[in-house]
Amino acid sequence: MSTGLGMVALAGLATVLIAMTMLWVVSLRLTDASIVDPFWAPGFSLVTLAYLIADGRFEPRGVLALVLVSVWAARLGYHLLRRNLRSGEDPRYGAMRERHGPRFGRVSLFTVFWLQAVLLWIISAPLAGSVVSVTPLGAWDLLGAAVFLIGFSLEAVADLQLEAFKADRGNLGRVLDTGLWRYSRHPNYFGNAVLWWGLYLVAVGGGAYWTVFGPILMTYLLLRVSGVTLLEKGLATSRPGYAQYVDRTSAFVPWPPKR
Repeated sequence: MSTGLGMVALAGLATVLIAMTMLWVVSLRLTDASIVDPFWAPGFSLVTLAYLIADGRFEPRGVLALVLVSVWAARLGYHLLRRNLRSGEDPRYGAMRERHGPRFGRVSLFTVFWLQAVLLWIISAPLAGSVVSVTPLGAWDLLGAAVFLIGFSLEAVADLQLEAFKADRGNLGRVLDTGLWRYSRHPNYFGNAVLWWGLYLVAVGGGAYWTVFGPILMTYLLLRVSGVTLLEKGLATSRPGYAQYVDRTSAFVPWPPKR
């Protein structure tokens, strides 16, 4: 028997806060706050599982949402973990560590780990909406799964192309402008946004139209906070030819480059 959306949502929030707190303790031992990044995607699998357990019914739409988000979480989590192991702590966290000094440990709990926990929980609203739905699967779910797979494929292929480009030492200092990167400066972020709109469409199939703020927030973060805007701040000066690449290439939505 369902415990109701409110209790399901609270169970999810409690789960991600506990998980992020435990991760924070590990980060203190490792002196590496970057471990929060590989957990970001798997955190959505964890919160969806918490929703399903709290709801107690394991309805098909909720199980579908868990399967879809877990496929994405496994790939992206593994990708970011490999990158973190190779590169060490992200310079963003290093700068914060230097700025706050001995206080960084306490500060990072609130400004890194718990902040990401709350954002993760808010964005996961379509997953909660899918879990509590009892409406049979239908056309919306099929459409949502198709959109999800398109976004997932774009993100995965773009990451593979970028990884292969960086692995070639002959490309040091150059700009990747082939493959998907010919049509978008950030095709991986675009794919990420698309797959979240696919997850929202699955929730719509269950009547959870109100969860639209989840994909909106994720898209905003990718565009304005942790994605496009943050990444491009230093690229124009650190990469010769990047300004020309910007002039001819769409920032986010793939589009034929300007001549």
